[in-house]
Amino acid sequence: MPRDVQIVGQMIRLGQLLKLAGVADSGSDTKTILAAGGVCVNDERESRRGRQLHGGDVVTVGHEALRVATRP
Repeated sequence: MPRDVQIVGQMIRLGQLLKLAGVADSGSDTKTILAAGGVCVNDERESRRGRQLHGGDVVTVGHEALRVATRP
């Protein structure tokens, strides 16, 4: 079951989400994780840290699944 990551607003970039969720400590960590090819967005491989994510999108990194949750 995915872990919800609350965001403010309607959109967040993939690199920002990975840092917010504690998966990456910095932008360079994010680059390394994405370059390794282990990130999927909605079951599709993703390598762009600028990919826009919206509420309900599910990001999988290794064995961890993160769901983008927007605040009402």
